[in-house]
Amino acid sequence: MTSAKKGPALESRRESMDRKMGSEGKSITKGSHKGSTIAVYTSGGDAQGMNAAVRAVVRMGLFLGCKVYMIKEGYQGMVDGGDNFVLGDWKSVSGILNLGGTIIGSARCMEFQERAGRLNAALNLIEHGINRLVCIGGDGSLTGADIFRQEWGGLVAELVKENRLSSEKAELYSFLNIVGMVGSIDNDFCGTDMTIGTDSALHRIIEAVDNIRPTATSHKRCFIMEVMGRHCGYLALIASMAAEADYVFIPEWPPEKGWEEQLCTRLSQERVSGNRLNIILISEGAIDREGKPITANQVKDVIVSRLKLDTRVTILGHVQRGGCPSAFDRILSSRMGAEAVLALLDSNPDTPPCVVTIDGNQIMRVPLMEAVQRTKSVKTAMDNKNFTEAVQLRGRSFQQNLEAYLLMSKVKPPTSEVSQKSNVKNYPLAVLNVGSPACGMNAVMRAFTCMAMTKGYNVYGINHGFEGLMQNSVQQMKWTDVQGWVSIGGANLGTSKLCPDQIGLDKVAAQFRKYRFSGILLVGGFEAFYSALVMAETRARFPEFCVPIMVIPAGISNNVPGSDFSVGSDTAINEIVDICDRLRQSAVGSKNRVFICQTMGGKCGYLATMGALAGGADAAYIFEETVGIKELMADVLHLAAKMKSGVRRGLVLRADEADEQFTADFIHRLFAHEGRLSFSARYSIIGEIQEGGMPSPFDRTLGTRMGVRCAEKLTTQIQESIISSGIVSTQIPETCTLLGLQKRISTFIPVQEARKLADFQNQIHKDSWWLKLRPLLRILAKHDSIYEVQSIKGRAREVDVGEKVVG
Repeated sequence: MTSAKKGPALESRRESMDRKMGSEGKSITKGSHKGSTIAVYTSGGDAQGMNAAVRAVVRMGLFLGCKVYMIKEGYQGMVDGGDNFVLGDWKSVSGILNLGGTIIGSARCMEFQERAGRLNAALNLIEHGINRLVCIGGDGSLTGADIFRQEWGGLVAELVKENRLSSEKAELYSFLNIVGMVGSIDNDFCGTDMTIGTDSALHRIIEAVDNIRPTATSHKRCFIMEVMGRHCGYLALIASMAAEADYVFIPEWPPEKGWEEQLCTRLSQERVSGNRLNIILISEGAIDREGKPITANQVKDVIVSRLKLDTRVTILGHVQRGGCPSAFDRILSSRMGAEAVLALLDSNPDTPPCVVTIDGNQIMRVPLMEAVQRTKSVKTAMDNKNFTEAVQLRGRSFQQNLEAYLLMSKVKPPTSEVSQKSNVKNYPLAVLNVGSPACGMNAVMRAFTCMAMTKGYNVYGINHGFEGLMQNSVQQMKWTDVQGWVSIGGANLGTSKLCPDQIGLDKVAAQFRKYRFSGILLVGGFEAFYSALVMAETRARFPEFCVPIMVIPAGISNNVPGSDFSVGSDTAINEIVDICDRLRQSAVGSKNRVFICQTMGGKCGYLATMGALAGGADAAYIFEETVGIKELMADVLHLAAKMKSGVRRGLVLRADEADEQFTADFIHRLFAHEGRLSFSARYSIIGEIQEGGMPSPFDRTLGTRMGVRCAEKLTTQIQESIISSGIVSTQIPETCTLLGLQKRISTFIPVQEARKLADFQNQIHKDSWWLKLRPLLRILAKHDSIYEVQSIKGRAREVDVGEKVVG
């Protein structure tokens, strides 16, 4: 992809779609749809997370009192009928959350493309009392479902005419309702930020790139890696940022004419700067500006002929569809599956079909065929060589990632020409980590440092936070210092939880004055936010703090006010889920067993809640919700009943500061004693392993995007804050900000404004968005008691069965 041309002036057109908020956080009643019958099937290419979606559909349907069928082999099973229609129960979808693929199968069906096949499918559905369907598949499968819905009345009339269906049944099943979920690793469906399976596919790609790096470095090789994406370059685009790729080819934004020379120039620059390897990502559907295919072997030939580099091609192929679903895909699929059932049961004969999507962190309902047509329009735009239009149609998430990549593609080692910009070099920048280490911090540092250096700024890394500043552990960052950092976990600069007021504001100000810092980037958790707030509120006393200051939320606890997500929390959840999967596997062959696992997070229950939802846990104990003996004993009884039904594993998560009295050891002993006739209990404290490991693709990409944005914003504010004496001085609140990701957008929030959102005593949000997902956790675990979230102090209370509960 070219770096010479400025990125597209992107303005999302997705907002014109008729979008409706989902039902998460709204009240539903257990058993409220008793007597209804629904069915779920998977179609098209398989994707990791489909099983989680099937599980959620079945269990939410059962919770609401529905009869739920699973149709095997997609449309083929619908046409063939018979044993392909399986009545789902709680146990039939137990133990599938962590499985890739789809347990109910998916198959191409030529018969369904013919009217006779659809006629048989309609009859089979009616014979099982079904006229409400959840389709999990790509745009082709969803289009087929809508055609089926449109023809339904005519199909039913024809069945009556042929005496294959009675008039009474025809009247009873006179309409068909459809709700879709998009299962596609390509993330090629418009109207949603992510499709089921995309994040898991990115995990497979990044694992492959990380594994190739050592051998490429050893032999000074260049690797060209082809990933899936026939008409969509999302996988290649995101992987290129997450893997520090030198170049990427995607169909939506092809390289300019003469890309061969640009590519070779880029690779040569990297080799001159000291890099021993080059990584290039290419979508299988990559094209040039004339619409002609660009293949991996074609790129290889260019590199070998012009640069004489040892170059290899690796085609990942179907390995991208394999493996366990990531934590993100498990949670996304569970949320979408539950919402699909609610949307289906909300529908009436006149309700148009919808597809369940995600926008930011909000579950939405989007008109199915409008989204399908928008998706097809992308291909039309590319065929017409209108690539800016194609990118716009992909939506905000794709646009923002492309813009971040285009900016990063322009970074290069500073030249002597840039170094002569003394007016820029006289305004040094400082970067430091404050708080606990988190995967993705290094990605932030790399992106920020490279962007700032490309603009001519000197960047100084402060080792071990403010504590290191007092020890003069300050180093000027070099270009090669941060190369390869994206894939490294932890914090290479080190970190410390000490805040400026704990050290002494006058001492910190003196060190700032000594190094003449003109801009500060703090990367970390609640401590980083608090540090920026302290400096913002003491600017009148300390002119050294009157410089642009920015905070990037980074910490596994995800407890920074003003942002729904923090860099590092996704990796931590994946570590938790991986450990829970291993614990369950360790008990294969043993008798009934319950595991109690303690996570980190302090008084923020994000890790425990999301880890429990992704791990299929029965309960998660957190500080935000009151728990007592009554609740613990109810969970013991629930687990005992679960074991009697034939399910042999149980899992409970506890945040490390959930309750001072009910420790993990106490809960373990209580469960072991009270449940001794039904199961044995074991407990495990996961500990600091949650802060380790390799950063997930999400954290690498989020860290890179945030680093780029802060470098752009900070350097702009520095120039705007230069006063007549030539120094940087500003006290306006907008120059001390936190880059927060809230719902649908990322924005810079003044820390003095964000303080209103913070509970300083407990270092958590006053209102955490993820609390609305806790009822879903309890519903999918088949609890007899469900929690209703209240707004009072973020707490929740238990309500009796039959009351309205939050879904």
